[in-house]
Amino acid sequence: MSAFFAAARERLPKGQDLIVLVVIWTLLVSVPFWLPMLGGYTALASKVLVFGLAAMGLNMLLGFTGVLSFGHAAYFGLGAYGAGLTLRYLVHSTPLAMLAGTLFGGLAGTLFGMLIVRRRGVYFAMCTIAFGQLWYYLAYSWNDFTGGFDGLRDFHREPIGFGPFTFDITNGETRFYFFLLVIFAAAVGLMGLLLRSPFGRTLVAIRENERRARFLGIPVERHIWLSFSISCFVAALAGTLYALLNNFADPLTLHYSLSGYFVVMTVTGGMRTFWGPLVGAALFVLLQDYISSMTVNWMFFIGVMFILVVLFFPRGLLGMRRAAASKARGS
Repeated sequence: MSAFFAAARERLPKGQDLIVLVVIWTLLVSVPFWLPMLGGYTALASKVLVFGLAAMGLNMLLGFTGVLSFGHAAYFGLGAYGAGLTLRYLVHSTPLAMLAGTLFGGLAGTLFGMLIVRRRGVYFAMCTIAFGQLWYYLAYSWNDFTGGFDGLRDFHREPIGFGPFTFDITNGETRFYFFLLVIFAAAVGLMGLLLRSPFGRTLVAIRENERRARFLGIPVERHIWLSFSISCFVAALAGTLYALLNNFADPLTLHYSLSGYFVVMTVTGGMRTFWGPLVGAALFVLLQDYISSMTVNWMFFIGVMFILVVLFFPRGLLGMRRAAASKARGS
């Protein structure tokens, strides 16, 4: 048993080495200052953070547990609608809206995960798509409550009060970006701790050899369910941030096509690396913004990029970097 977990521990990504970690956080902290000089805008960086968080949540299930979900947009969208509906109908409080949206999407995923945790492969993936589409058509058709196809409007993020102090995130893209960055850092730090814990190592053991893990007495279904639940909560949190970013929630945030985008981001960046999905999200969002300004057929070019990555970088961009570093150490 000790040898089995030792092998799993060696294969668990260490959160990238110190140099990559410093580079990533330096870029994230300084992006509002240098991105406009390159023709970008701060809201684009905010979108990278939101989609990157959702993709990293999916990666906990896909990359570290070895289970594919094509329905994570459902929990992303439920988080967005939960936050928007709270702000519009219940209370004008940004923290409560985020809490409500995260609980709404996370608990929906937790309960649904209990029903499908014994499914594997394509059956698991198809169940997640079906569940997501149920919520999509509900949001699409309930015009009086969700706004239907036009989406949920007439709400906006509110200033956050800390006793006598108030942090106004309603005006200024830079200020809101740093608010997103703080939430992103807290969520990513928590995921990092979980994946470096015995629980995270057990997930990798299940990914590497589920039959052997079961033989060793590991409750495989329970761990997969917990991994699915945590990833749904992270996706729902990202959805609340998306609603706050745009002051808008629409049915397309629940559609399976967005789930496909999350998978593309994860695979492109490196689904068995911790920071890979963030790199994939940055590449996806930047290319989408640039190419869509020139042609409506932007998905064609994204598809070509994805094919090239799969053919020449099968482990993803960061995954190939890690493999090259391991090979250099071995030589």
